[in-house]
Amino acid sequence: MAKQKWPVYGEITGPVVMIGFGSIGRGTLPLIERHFKFDKSRMTIIDPRDADRRLADERGIAFLQEAVTKENYKELLTPLLTKGGGQGFCVNLSVDTSSVDLMRLCRKLGVLYIDTVIEPWLGFYFDDQADNSQRTNYALRETLLAEKRKHPGGTTAVSTCGANPGMVSWLVKQALVNLAGDLGVDFSVPETEDREGWAKLMKNAGVKGIHIAERDTQLTKKPKPMNVFWNTWSVEGFIAEGLQPAELGWGTHEKWMPKNAKEQKKGSKAAIYLEQPGANTRVRSWCPTPGPQYGFLVTHNEAISIADFFTVRDKKGKVSYRPTCHYAYHPCNDAVLSMHEMFGAAGKAQPVQHVLDENELVDGADELGVLLYGHARNAYWFGSQLTLEEARQLAPYQNATGLQVTSAVLAGMVWALENPQAGIVEADEMDFKRCQEVQLPYLGPVKGYYTDWTPLEGRPGLFEEDVDVKDPWQFRNILVR
Repeated sequence: MAKQKWPVYGEITGPVVMIGFGSIGRGTLPLIERHFKFDKSRMTIIDPRDADRRLADERGIAFLQEAVTKENYKELLTPLLTKGGGQGFCVNLSVDTSSVDLMRLCRKLGVLYIDTVIEPWLGFYFDDQADNSQRTNYALRETLLAEKRKHPGGTTAVSTCGANPGMVSWLVKQALVNLAGDLGVDFSVPETEDREGWAKLMKNAGVKGIHIAERDTQLTKKPKPMNVFWNTWSVEGFIAEGLQPAELGWGTHEKWMPKNAKEQKKGSKAAIYLEQPGANTRVRSWCPTPGPQYGFLVTHNEAISIADFFTVRDKKGKVSYRPTCHYAYHPCNDAVLSMHEMFGAAGKAQPVQHVLDENELVDGADELGVLLYGHARNAYWFGSQLTLEEARQLAPYQNATGLQVTSAVLAGMVWALENPQAGIVEADEMDFKRCQEVQLPYLGPVKGYYTDWTPLEGRPGLFEEDVDVKDPWQFRNILVR
């Protein structure tokens, strides 16, 4: 472990309750210990499985083996979050627990709250009776925005603050500042809350769209056996989002829409979805190390929130500019193979599901960034190139993927402590400079790269394709059909 004096960012004066103790919970715990003052005797970790209970026991932290459910959450959490006075902090890193319900309870109790995804109660992702529009992240985000409108202000609840969604929203702003400077666009960095200023800056820079472009190259010691699902972060989470409809923020420059695409009927209408699962939908994208690559169009909250945040409207409220935005994710090769096997079995998940830890992985990196495209310099990727080796040196219980998430949780917690009365906030609304200041020591090299690549490169090749040769950055050219 790197011998370094780490900053203590503040004191959590009340209880700390961590819900969920999977790979992200295990990695977040030592960062909380490292960077905050708090009373360990008033910290509780809650998880229905006790596989890593020893980590809590070694630290003298209470571990409650229990599932947080719609029926028990108020009775279970209220005494834990209010024990001994002070302002508590709820760190929700679980699946199948309603984020909106939990943050409503926390805010009622005056307790700070953070999560990495807008989670629903158990059953949402696999409800075959629900319309696909209801199973989207757009629909989940609308429940959050409704809660925000109904109860403005008050105790801070940070929504969807992991690597992505979360960190990538801060990367987009930094990438846009870098790009605008290189293009000679006249601007001053807008204030955090100046959404309109940020949106106009992106429009003036000529950005047509954004890929959350990621490549995970982490490798295991042994080949993946049949009938197991391996991943470098939550298998449950990946399967759940992978089986949701493919979803993307829909830009004003787009001239073509897939035949199975559907528009949303309520809210901002910033996104569309496809009538097919995201983890079975491929797109063409680019990352610095591999160059051109296929990625999965897995739905994520940031695809919608970023597109919405950077929307420009005229005086009558009509949208005059919006960037296309979506995930373009190439997970580790073992996860790709696992997902291929799962879809080959008609979407039935393997009986054994396992997160590869830092001891099973031998090499590789997680290259996670944002690709701003369609402007005068074609495309600009900006992000983290964190290696497994660096992650091991920086913090315990981490692989490269996990540390990008846990350090974003840390940054969100610091921001919440420093802004305890900000109400419900998304990562797009936070001070990106402050959040990056906290997170950057954990991200390895954070760099920007320009590329001349477009999704038309090498096409049509041997087979005729239906492409738009006049505008390389149309989704028509990006989607693998």
